[in-house]
Amino acid sequence: MSNAVLEPVAEPILVPGLSWREFKAIEQLLARPGIRLSLLAGVLEIRKMPGRQHEVIKKRIAALLETYLEHKGFDFTPTGSMTLENEEESVKREADESYELASDRDRPDLAIEVAITSGGIDKLEAYKRLGIPEVWIWQKGKLFLFGLRADGYERLETSVLLPELDLELFDRCLNYANHALALREFRLGIMR
Repeated sequence: MSNAVLEPVAEPILVPGLSWREFKAIEQLLARPGIRLSLLAGVLEIRKMPGRQHEVIKKRIAALLETYLEHKGFDFTPTGSMTLENEEESVKREADESYELASDRDRPDLAIEVAITSGGIDKLEAYKRLGIPEVWIWQKGKLFLFGLRADGYERLETSVLLPELDLELFDRCLNYANHALALREFRLGIMR
C-alpha cells in the first residue's frame, strides 16, 4: 500500500462560513510548512506557498525598494511577511513584503503582494480592514499601486508614501532578467 500525498493546488482553496474561533482552531491544525492561511469575513483561504518566480520577484521588489529608501534617508523597517490580524474585522493576512516607513509604527505603512495565480480572498479588502495606507501589487510584469481612502483603495499613478519614486525606472529594473544588473541600473537612475 502506498502513502498518498496531497499536493496543494496552484489556485487557493476557499472555505466560507467560519467564525474567528473556528479559524483559529483550523489555523493550529494546518500549521505546516508550505501552506499559507488567510481569512476575510469568515472565508478561509488555503494557499500553497509560493514558487521560485514569486520569490524572485518579491526579493527584487524588496531590494529595489530598500535601495531607494536607504538612498533617500528613510528611517524604515522591513517587516517582511509578518502576520497581520484583527478579530473584530475578521481578517488575517500575511503580505509578501511589508514596510514601516518611520519608527514606532503599530503596523506597516506599505504592504506588497506578488500575484502569480488568481483567485482567493479580496486582498485589498483585507488590507483595508487592517488599515494599511498603501498596497503594491505586482501582476503580469507590472506593479500596481493603491492608496487607502475612506471608502477603500484607489489606484495610484504615483506613490503617496514615496512621491519622488520613479515608477517607470522601478518597473523597468524589476523586469530585468539579471538581478545584479537591475540593482546597478536602479542605483544609477536614482542618483541622477
